[in-house]
Amino acid sequence: MKRKLKLMGYVILILVFIWVVFGIIPPKKVIAENPFIIKPGDKPLVAAHRGGKNLNPENTFMAFDDAVNKYKVDILELDLCLTKDGKLVASHDLWINDLCDVEEVKRSDEKYYVLEHTLEELREFNFGAKFTDKNGNQPYKDLVNPDSPNRKEIIRENKLAIATAEEIFAAYKDTKLMYIVEIKDSGGAGKLAADRLNYLINDLFKDYQLQKRVVIGTFHTEIEKYLKEKYSKIMRGGSTGEVTKFVLTQMFRVNIFDNSSFVCLQIPTEAEAFGINFDLTRKTYLKRAHRRNISVQYWTINDKEEMRKLIELGADVIMTDNPDLFLEVIEEMGYL
Repeated sequence: MKRKLKLMGYVILILVFIWVVFGIIPPKKVIAENPFIIKPGDKPLVAAHRGGKNLNPENTFMAFDDAVNKYKVDILELDLCLTKDGKLVASHDLWINDLCDVEEVKRSDEKYYVLEHTLEELREFNFGAKFTDKNGNQPYKDLVNPDSPNRKEIIRENKLAIATAEEIFAAYKDTKLMYIVEIKDSGGAGKLAADRLNYLINDLFKDYQLQKRVVIGTFHTEIEKYLKEKYSKIMRGGSTGEVTKFVLTQMFRVNIFDNSSFVCLQIPTEAEAFGINFDLTRKTYLKRAHRRNISVQYWTINDKEEMRKLIELGADVIMTDNPDLFLEVIEEMGYL
């Protein structure tokens, strides 16, 4: 009996030793230099989620210009969908009914899918029509009549036309602005979207260092795989599966089992899995991500106290619909 207990004790010691070794083995860095990581003590980078959708009509140049020029954001966060004629446009959904006056113009409530229409067809619509500001007003709802012959000109002049990725990159190419973009399409359309993004980043705008300013994400496994295999040098955000694996391996401190290749860990402050609520604001996640040169980015943070907590934690990026609130917080904390 004593021999068995002694043997069991040795086994436990060996297992504990192995577990400790797994936890302290220096993990391989996923990237030599990560522009989305801040230096200790610096303020986090702020990302205007959909351009700051609580302040202006989302994913429009009205929102982008305000975020960049008025609120001095470091990053624009946007979603990209492919059009029928192969353009990439900023839209959170694969259809546009919830964003513009398409139903009034077309007199139909059927879903109007981006992929089924050309860029010029999408230019018909006022992407400020459904916007409601913080006071409950809809200031752009009646900007232009559905039957107006000069609709497109009025919409464009007010910066409320649908925006292309090419136009967005061109508008801020001479700045240091960075981008978090998500490919919304799946399947063949998603792969074409990845091809188009690669062309913009590594060809059309190659002289403007977009390779170091754009990180791409997707919720679709096949698009993630396509990006990893065909465009391995493009910076990627972690997919749901990759992020889950990373969190679990770090939770149990088994770094050796983590082979993540993404450069940005984009997470909420908490998540539920297996019926358990996980607090994702623990310092250990930041430390272990930083050991691999992975940026830790929290979404979508619209509360000042939560922003303050994450700033004190050392988060690299805070994504928000309210960049005005973030500006208030960093002023109160003495960063400006």
